[in-house]
Amino acid sequence: MIIGIDASRAVTTQRTGTEAYAYFLIRALIPLAAEYNLRLRLYFNQPPDGLFPQVDHVETVILPFARLWTHVRLARELQRRPPDLFFTPAHVVPWSYRQASCATIHDLGYHYFPEAHTHRQSLYLRWSTRHNCRVSQFVIADSLATKRDLVSLYALEPERIHVVYPGIDSDLKPVTDVDLLTAVQYKFGITAPYLLYIGTLQPRKNLIHLIQAYAQSNVQHSLVIAGKKGWLSQPILEAVWALPLSIQQRILLPGFVAEDDKGALISGATALLYPSLYEGFGFPVLEGQACGVPVLAANSSSLPEVAGQGALLVDPLKIDQIALGIQRLVSDEALRTDLVQHGFANVSRFTWAETAVTLLKLFKSHFA
Repeated sequence: MIIGIDASRAVTTQRTGTEAYAYFLIRALIPLAAEYNLRLRLYFNQPPDGLFPQVDHVETVILPFARLWTHVRLARELQRRPPDLFFTPAHVVPWSYRQASCATIHDLGYHYFPEAHTHRQSLYLRWSTRHNCRVSQFVIADSLATKRDLVSLYALEPERIHVVYPGIDSDLKPVTDVDLLTAVQYKFGITAPYLLYIGTLQPRKNLIHLIQAYAQSNVQHSLVIAGKKGWLSQPILEAVWALPLSIQQRILLPGFVAEDDKGALISGATALLYPSLYEGFGFPVLEGQACGVPVLAANSSSLPEVAGQGALLVDPLKIDQIALGIQRLVSDEALRTDLVQHGFANVSRFTWAETAVTLLKLFKSHFA
């Protein structure tokens, strides 16, 4: 049995949530697929340059194409040599493809916060989700929250939706080497102690409220807002510039953080702050927990489900609550210790190996 997988998002240089999902999931699927008597056919839009091991049960298909890769070039290849099941972990099933397929749908935040997307993006996201729901034999959702959204917003039958939690990078662990912590902080111009947000700079991440809450909290820690700029990031920068100069100087925006630096940057923080307005999963919460850092997160969407007891939950719409949460994390050592302990216990629930095994069993059962 051949499982075809759209691996194009896995070779993105600067991986964020969905690209990381594709990359780590495919890496976990490769060594396990043979145990389930499955062959994988990976479709790339550019050479993977050694990102994935070359083994007998995995075929690599490179399909270079400038534009409309999914709906033209990939579609043509799938029609020419259809796999037994086509799986797209971070994108969309080609519009013309009608053979057996399955898609992961990560979140439906564009329904709740359409202003966080261009009109064209919003239209495409609505179409692609509706299309994936219509043509897929079954759908993978990252969380129960996303499953509920698919049922309520797209009337998708619950039995066609399988909740399969993503994993967390197993290399992410607490960094205790003082020299390494210092080197990464020096690299990004950070002086400890600091609070950390890590993720794309975009409206639904609630960064304007976070910045205002930080200013209101009056803590003396720096606030590091790390991540590449997304669409509509300019108002976020303007929110920093609107603050008094004494506070502005304590807010740092180092840009995108590579995987090699992420563990040390997170480990050196007093707390990780993630009061996002909407998440289908929320990887940074688990990244903070994996690195032994207390986490503040929103009490909405999938974040309580993912964070378990390892986060201080606040209403993301209430600046006062976020500010109070920041104050508590900075001043209450016992609270920080408790959250770290619960965080370690919680993050153990999420492994890419378990994600891969669950998916492989689903793939097999579809043809049982």
